[in-house]
Amino acid sequence: MAIAITDATFEEVVLKSTKPVMVDFWAAWCGPCRMVGPIIDQISEEYEGKAVIGKVDVDANQEFAAKYGVRNIPTVLVFQNGEVVGRQVGVAPKQTYADSLDALL
Repeated sequence: MAIAITDATFEEVVLKSTKPVMVDFWAAWCGPCRMVGPIIDQISEEYEGKAVIGKVDVDANQEFAAKYGVRNIPTVLVFQNGEVVGRQVGVAPKQTYADSLDALL
């Protein structure tokens, strides 16, 4: 399962990570988010130990969603060394997310 990331843990989990980090910005009421969620969970299992995979509930944690310009959900951001190096807005095939991580490994 992907890690639940909050505004309080974002800096430690995402920005200070030495591994690539994939963050799914989502909300419980969002239909497309419910399609992406299981894909993100699969990726978290497949990349365990190689990358950090997490989810941010934008209803409860708005600080970093606003900071990174997340206007539509689901938005999946990929970070490396604290910087955004990839962005996928909307639903995409699992391979799209995997490819964005593979490019950094």
